[in-house]
Amino acid sequence: MTVLTPYQDALLRGQEAARAAVLDCAIGLLIADGPAALTMRRIATEIGASTKVLYTMFGAKEGLADALYREGFARLRRAQEQVPHSPDPLTRLDRLGAAYRRHALAEPAYYRVMFEQAVPGYRPSAASLAVAETAFDTSVAAVTACIDAGVFRPGDAYEISKLLWAAAHGAVSLELAGHFPPDTADRRYTALMTAVCHAFLSGPQTGPTTADGAPEQ
Repeated sequence: MTVLTPYQDALLRGQEAARAAVLDCAIGLLIADGPAALTMRRIATEIGASTKVLYTMFGAKEGLADALYREGFARLRRAQEQVPHSPDPLTRLDRLGAAYRRHALAEPAYYRVMFEQAVPGYRPSAASLAVAETAFDTSVAAVTACIDAGVFRPGDAYEISKLLWAAAHGAVSLELAGHFPPDTADRRYTALMTAVCHAFLSGPQTGPTTADGAPEQ
């Protein structure tokens, strides 16, 4: 009986499955042995494919890093798109924030490739940054819904979404780095996101606002 390599087994399910198997192997090596292990030869040996196959698929190590970067954002986008809708737009926005944190904690290696330069020397191209941007379309739509429903003051939904992301990313990064222990991380994350959202809620204004709808400092 012929025993298939992990790559051959994945290839039976199609090219996309084979590509995903290579990326899973690469991210596993990155977690276990660090960026030095991220070589075409090492990955090919681990997965049972030729280096020629990997070079054809990704071009070189830079292409592999780029694929990991894009895959990380694709997974984040899917996680955001799977968040259930709610009649209350603020509830949906809250659910999206919670889903962002859950996904980051479930995929810490991809999160570090996306945001913490886990692959030394890799810099995403303009095209890859554009792909990354689409991961936040769902968040922008949710903020727009809050504005349209009168829950948030009129403002720039894109900019508000970016500020919410900045808050979420900061808290999650501290949690992943161990600065927010498990017994406090959830409470701090919830308190932070609630406070940031509160800045955009409809209500009497105490002063002029910026273009994104936040009170001017």
